[in-house]
Amino acid sequence: MHRDGLLNLVNTYSPVFSEEKIYRDKILDFIQSHPDCFNRSCSYGHITASSFLLSYDGASALLMHHSKLNMWLQLGGHCDGDNDVIRVALKEAQEESGIMPIKLVRKSIFDIDVHLVPDNDKEHAHYHYDIRFLFRIDDEDAVASKNSESLELKWFANNISELPTRERSIVRLFEKWGRL
Repeated sequence: MHRDGLLNLVNTYSPVFSEEKIYRDKILDFIQSHPDCFNRSCSYGHITASSFLLSYDGASALLMHHSKLNMWLQLGGHCDGDNDVIRVALKEAQEESGIMPIKLVRKSIFDIDVHLVPDNDKEHAHYHYDIRFLFRIDDEDAVASKNSESLELKWFANNISELPTRERSIVRLFEKWGRL
């Protein structure tokens, strides 16, 4: 079945924080009850895939100031029918950063999140069931360049007090990074 790979990834994920236990249960329920979970046409919500992208030396992580949402976020996006969430997370990281040489640090999930995307001029409010992976740039000379989805791209050291957001979803990524 086209959902088995994701179900296996989520089932074997060991949440670090208590909110992730709730997210894991919600994601598993959503995947099992929505055969179209990888498609935007699933109006209740859909699976999204993200990357927490580290610099070549592992000293900083890249965030984007999302133009539509006006929020600082990790790189990521919609699966648009692709059930390979690792491939989607990589593709989104490359598209949104302009950096091509990116490698997966590990095949297991790094973080999960469930969040409501508010009503906007293109779609009604819906949920994103976000599956997040840890990636690293594979070329020390690579340079990030913003795209139409971002107002700015910026590298941040692992210092939570210097982050441009207090959004728990982002802070949690940095907390996990600090535990590696």
